[in-house]
Amino acid sequence: MLEAFKSFIGKNSLFHPRNQILLAVSGGMDSTAMCELFHQAGFHFGIAHCNFRLRGADSDRDEEFVAGLARKYKCPFFVARFDTQAYAEEKGISVQMAARDLRYEWFRKISEEHGYDYIATAHHLDDQLETFFINLSRSTGIAGFHGIPQKQGNIIRPLMFTWRKEIEEFIRKEKLLFREDRSNEENKYLRNRIRHQLYPVLTGIHPDFPRTLSENINRIRETEAIYRVAIEEAKKKLLTVADDRILISIRELNKLAYPEAYLFEILSPYGFNYAVTRNIAGSLFEKPGATFFSSSHRVVRDREYLILTPAETVKGKNRIPSITEFRIPENRSSISNPVKLSIKKVPASKTFRIDPSPEAAYLDYSKLQFPLILRPWKPGDAFYPFGKNIRKKISDFFIDEKVPRPDKEKAWLLCSGNRIAWVVGYRIDHRFRVTRRTTEVLVLKKRK
Repeated sequence: MLEAFKSFIGKNSLFHPRNQILLAVSGGMDSTAMCELFHQAGFHFGIAHCNFRLRGADSDRDEEFVAGLARKYKCPFFVARFDTQAYAEEKGISVQMAARDLRYEWFRKISEEHGYDYIATAHHLDDQLETFFINLSRSTGIAGFHGIPQKQGNIIRPLMFTWRKEIEEFIRKEKLLFREDRSNEENKYLRNRIRHQLYPVLTGIHPDFPRTLSENINRIRETEAIYRVAIEEAKKKLLTVADDRILISIRELNKLAYPEAYLFEILSPYGFNYAVTRNIAGSLFEKPGATFFSSSHRVVRDREYLILTPAETVKGKNRIPSITEFRIPENRSSISNPVKLSIKKVPASKTFRIDPSPEAAYLDYSKLQFPLILRPWKPGDAFYPFGKNIRKKISDFFIDEKVPRPDKEKAWLLCSGNRIAWVVGYRIDHRFRVTRRTTEVLVLKKRK
């Protein structure tokens, strides 16, 4: 066991023998065996234990046992005690997920504060197979089937060469004591049901099933590496990053054989599951306007692009924030909220020139009523677009200009009294244009 352990670490370059390793130790059979192997190999290590306070006195006895291991191996010992149940309720997540978040955050903190190069967990090959089946029951995509990585950043898993039965044999041979978590025998957790109910059936059908599945997982991992290269190459053609949004080209998506798969890989990091990405793919052949939400983002099907933006949330419901209005007094030189604008008054001299950019507005100062009002547009708003002097609803103007929905929702109006002087970033009102009679001009420009 020891030689296989050292060979696995060297072959996979998990760490250098001179590195300092922080061992995540629960006191169970797997982590106890890991401590002994690190000790026998002569590696430098410390022990970190999390008391999640989920099992009453048993949790405290686990802590005492692990403290004893640290004394036995004469290594540094770190312990943290968490109110895991309260944290889970506060975050609205499962107790298992809460425990995972708490321990990894604390492990990283300890390793940074005390100079540990890597954090070692006691996952082994049986854990990998169980994780495969857990992910098989979820919408994870190919990433859920590549198994548990041997090395992920500064997290290493040095027992990923061995099986539970081999660890049990090592424990018996070395006569090591360990703490038995009684919850491991309960079938209320999915992982335990897979271990106690599914495995016996599968190994009954095919005794060599665990080894065969492990080999297949390795092949899936290799296949995924090739797959990732193809996804990243496609992203170069599909994606355009613009300010606070990502634009996904509908034309390029429709050239691909399996657009749903590409969409899932692009959108899943933003909380979109496969069912939603499948609906988004279906919208590619429909009229613009459809909107799809995840817990943190939304996708709008526009004319040429799918537009991915963060979604504002209030009490769990997606919505666009409701903002009333902002007043701009006379002689103000700039504002930074809600739109960044520079503002100045200049004489309309013979050398005066107008910048035609929609990011700038040149307004006849004498026609303005102060304070100017900056507010979001609303249904029914209308103005006279510059150059036409014909009244048009803002909503129709946006349609004619093919303004994407996320941009429409963030559009602001600069008003003089009850009249719209500028649809900010798009068009001024014809009534406020600079003419030959203009003597002073108010110049407003959007700033980044």
